[in-house]
Amino acid sequence: MSGLIFDLSKDGRRCSAIPKSDIAHRAIPGHLKRDKAARLAQVAEIDLVRHYTALSRQAFGVDNGFYPLGSCTMKYNPKVNEDAAALKGFTQVHPLQAEETVQGSLEAMHTLSEALCEITGMDAASLQPAAGAQGEVVGLAIIKAYLQDKGQTQRDKLIVPDSAHGTNPASAAMTGFKVINIPSTPQGRVDLEALKSVVGDDTAALMLTNPNTVGLFDENVKEIAKIVHDAGGMVYYDGANLNAVMGLVRPGDTGFDVVHLNLHKTFSTPHGGGGPGSGPVACKNVLAPFLPGPIATKEGDTFSLQMPPKSIGRVRAFYGNFLVNIRALAYILTLGAEGIPEAAQNAVLNANYMMEKLKDIFPPAFDGPCMHEFVISIENLKKEKGITAADIAKGLIDRGIHPPTMYFPLIVSEALMIEPTETESRETLDKAIAAFRDIYDLALNDPDALKEAPITTPVGRPDETKAVRNPVLKYEF
Repeated sequence: MSGLIFDLSKDGRRCSAIPKSDIAHRAIPGHLKRDKAARLAQVAEIDLVRHYTALSRQAFGVDNGFYPLGSCTMKYNPKVNEDAAALKGFTQVHPLQAEETVQGSLEAMHTLSEALCEITGMDAASLQPAAGAQGEVVGLAIIKAYLQDKGQTQRDKLIVPDSAHGTNPASAAMTGFKVINIPSTPQGRVDLEALKSVVGDDTAALMLTNPNTVGLFDENVKEIAKIVHDAGGMVYYDGANLNAVMGLVRPGDTGFDVVHLNLHKTFSTPHGGGGPGSGPVACKNVLAPFLPGPIATKEGDTFSLQMPPKSIGRVRAFYGNFLVNIRALAYILTLGAEGIPEAAQNAVLNANYMMEKLKDIFPPAFDGPCMHEFVISIENLKKEKGITAADIAKGLIDRGIHPPTMYFPLIVSEALMIEPTETESRETLDKAIAAFRDIYDLALNDPDALKEAPITTPVGRPDETKAVRNPVLKYEF
């Protein structure tokens, strides 16, 4: 079944008849009425069900197949965490209820905050930020408020390595900082000499992702933090890649002052499709007074919501995406102290396994073991056969695999970033490796065929330029 629901519409068809109301009603004021009836499709129930069922089958997610989207951790999440978040004790409370009536919910928030502090090596946390990008802005706003409180308003420079996530410089600019970009070394790590050359009395902070966006752990992280601290700046940890080191390396132990976490990536919630996300921020004691609030706190056996004394204020309505946080809490409590590091180790193992099995035909952009993801460059194939990273990605679709992240990070030409995640079996990885190798053979021997991919999907290759310039955004009756 194809087309839109309007294409199936026939006058007079319906799913069910709504009985006439047997209670008194008031007429709708004229100024609130439509000028003409809404254009709603008129279809039978069976046509309606088949139409939307067919559409749902065209969607691809981790429940359908392998989804190695680099930097985004599109992993399978246990359904028990969904069950926990669906409990009536969590779904049927209201954020404006009196605190004494929601002690269980407040305890869950407090327990999650403590767990996140333990995992990151921080002292205090706020669950308010709605997603990772907002968590970045909040972390930087806390640093800015701290510096202003100390009278260090001249510190307006924020250092961002070129291997950072794209949101890092955007978050810095949104928070009012001037972005100072520093290059990576040929080995894909922070250039220490370049860092030393830009720090000074105007340095507010350094933003760092470790492992970084090329999937490498920077073994100089403590020295990096010391360089910035010696200059009087703070060190911010982008927690987007924490799933590679959780339970193994705590950011707070390696010199970081504040961290944001992507619960919807690392700690089990459905990621993608527009949300919801959750981006809690945790920090050291020196920054804790500036956290957004209110925060769930415990005194004796009682839980309450308190605003930190120098808080930057609320950053969203109420207390964060509560049910996302419940999923994360269920995930953490299920895995425990042994399971969390094991999950990280499996993520690293799977990525290195795939990288080793493919490096003879798709050499990694940087040498050495990777962490949870690795980056390959298709530049040689492009020069020799005219095949691009996009062509490889389209070919994977025909083989039932969601494409990796394309053309990111920007420091690698024709990049594909592959993250197999910790939840995939060796058998799944072997099938994916075989698909990559099959596509490579096609690129060498029949590149024109690969340029036609995908051929198994409802829509093949659209004219991307035309789609951007002349998008069709509404149905024409």
